[in-house]
Amino acid sequence: MSILLDISNIDMVFPTPTGGFTALKNVNLKIKKGEFVSLIGHSGCGKSTVLNVVAGLYQATKGGIILSGKEVTEPGPERAVVFQNHSLLPWLTAYQNVELAVEQVFGKTMSKPEKKEWIEHNLKLVHMDHAMNKRPNEISGGMKQRVGIARALAMQPEVLLMDEPFGALDALTRAHMQDSLMEIQNELNNTVIMITHDVDEAVLLSDKIVMMTNGPSATIGEILNVELERPRDRLSLSKDMHYNRLRSEVLTFLYEKQRKVETIRNKTIPATNEPKTA
Repeated sequence: MSILLDISNIDMVFPTPTGGFTALKNVNLKIKKGEFVSLIGHSGCGKSTVLNVVAGLYQATKGGIILSGKEVTEPGPERAVVFQNHSLLPWLTAYQNVELAVEQVFGKTMSKPEKKEWIEHNLKLVHMDHAMNKRPNEISGGMKQRVGIARALAMQPEVLLMDEPFGALDALTRAHMQDSLMEIQNELNNTVIMITHDVDEAVLLSDKIVMMTNGPSATIGEILNVELERPRDRLSLSKDMHYNRLRSEVLTFLYEKQRKVETIRNKTIPATNEPKTA
């Protein structure tokens, strides 16, 4: 597989009243076409900042993003984002919410029948064609996220960006959504970058797990290749030695290696008199 997305030497410094805050330092990552990549790390490690730079919502202080040979400098339909909050417009039906994205991207290139067929196709892909005429307040949280994913897929993005898309869902609904996402990715061969705090979710879904160090000056600590055959079945994998070894490696990085790094940092960086915050 060829390299689709090249994140090269990214630094991200935010201005504050007391000077610049370095959120990211020297982040480098190459993602191949069709790869499913998870970003994982403790809160404040810069996962969302990386995603926002790729989305074009932030401009990196240093370094850059190359997608399909072109520099990323602003948001664009080739990078669709699915947020933890579904972000659906409450006064529109599921169909109309997806229609907004289709009109934006294909308004001048598709005929009205083609657009209708394409909208219905993407709702069917996420098993929401039966509820296409319902508004967000008439469907469950998991169903709303399905519509949000359908809206993103309908843009035919080169990269699907997902910021903890299942974080607000209950465990059973989350499992169903994970299975649906694997099904979709298997069918479409999407390139996906997903933020998660869930180790099991990362191992189950990913081809590559990118583990971030704690901030400030967060960077990529380790990259773990997940060489598990697809399609994947969560029940079978729960007893698989390789799956459990991968899971253990991620947990070790998050809760053992990071603790050692923080201990060293606290010993080498002098204490400041900054006020404590809750």
